[in-house]
Amino acid sequence: MSTNFFFDRKGPFSIKDLFHVELNKNFKIQDVKTLDTASKYDLTFFDSINYKFSAISTKAFLCITTNKLKKHLPESCQKIIVSNVLFEIARVTSKFYPKAHIDYPDLNIKKPSPSSFKSVKFGNNVLIGKNVKIGRNTIIGNSTIIEKNVIIGNNCILGSQIMIKNTVIGDGVVIQDGCKIGLKGFGFIPQKNKNIKFPHIGKVVLNSNVEIASNCTIDRGSIDDTVIGENTYLDNQVHIAHNVKIGKNCMIAGQVGFAGSS
Repeated sequence: MSTNFFFDRKGPFSIKDLFHVELNKNFKIQDVKTLDTASKYDLTFFDSINYKFSAISTKAFLCITTNKLKKHLPESCQKIIVSNVLFEIARVTSKFYPKAHIDYPDLNIKKPSPSSFKSVKFGNNVLIGKNVKIGRNTIIGNSTIIEKNVIIGNNCILGSQIMIKNTVIGDGVVIQDGCKIGLKGFGFIPQKNKNIKFPHIGKVVLNSNVEIASNCTIDRGSIDDTVIGENTYLDNQVHIAHNVKIGKNCMIAGQVGFAGSS
């Protein structure tokens, strides 16, 4: 994705590089996106009738789907008919994003330079990756790790022993001790001898004035993003799986879990 600054993308790939089909084999596919966000140069997928209304209006050039669902796609969208949509989209996404199926450690994190973050206060043993942006008057607690390209807004408070990657955070957000945000979700295709890991190329978006209590885990999205709306509060030990969307002004009690794409 041109807007995906957390993962390096390969390609573009021609259709013949991706599929054995009789279509415009030399057409170049730029990226993999959701039905809603795909453009005329992108590949998307349609695996459930729940996404019918997104399918009807998709602008994608190419869509992986099934015989049963293909009738809901526009005529302008070329169809790749398969028996297992998620297996095929995982396979193709891995070609575009070969390092998104595992959370490789950021080996370039280091102690933040005071000259780079003049209005930010850091505790002891904080480590920051490359191209991290942190807003004014934000406080980062002890032993917190913020990996490359993360964006944090103004007037945020992050506690101690927090891990943040693949995440964009608005203003006035509070994250208490021990939270893990932006890691890969629990997505894979079961196989007899070796499960196929589903690449997670999305991010986490925490909108302004969100509060995340201690030891919560928020997984990044697979193809889409995981989003927490403004002024929403999570109690301790809440788990938010990949692609979950939570709206504004919600209050989530302790130890609640949201399954993927809820």
